[in-house]
Amino acid sequence: MAAESATAIGVGIAACQLWLNRRQAITTFEDSLAREYRELAAKLPTKVFLDDGLLSDEEYREAFDKFYQYFDFSNEQVFLRQKGRISQPTWIYWRDGIRSNVERAAFSKAWADISKRIGGDFSELRHLIETDFEQDPREWSCDANSQSKSD
Repeated sequence: MAAESATAIGVGIAACQLWLNRRQAITTFEDSLAREYRELAAKLPTKVFLDDGLLSDEEYREAFDKFYQYFDFSNEQVFLRQKGRISQPTWIYWRDGIRSNVERAAFSKAWADISKRIGGDFSELRHLIETDFEQDPREWSCDANSQSKSD
């Protein structure tokens, strides 16, 4: 009986350790993506993060590639949440940040321009925006996402 109890305790401790290791790996992964976002955001003109931050035509042309990279990165964030690689608390924070940025004048202009020119690319981000950021990508059915890809 004592051996069975010791085995059960050992299995419980091992399971707990596996869960903690998995949680730490997710946190480390999420932190690396947060660093990547900060590096990308630092390459954009500061005024794009201001509510009235319209860029001149020249500034917009110079920042265009960075906007594209931002939307590509945001699409990856949505995809990773859809696949369960991002925790719900982190997702909510990121989703709110994506929404906030997309609603800013310069980002809105860039998204309108880029989304017309990319065909079926960025389908996860497109679907998130189309659903007004209300749906958790983790809960999307395969049909909903594939439908967005065919639009």
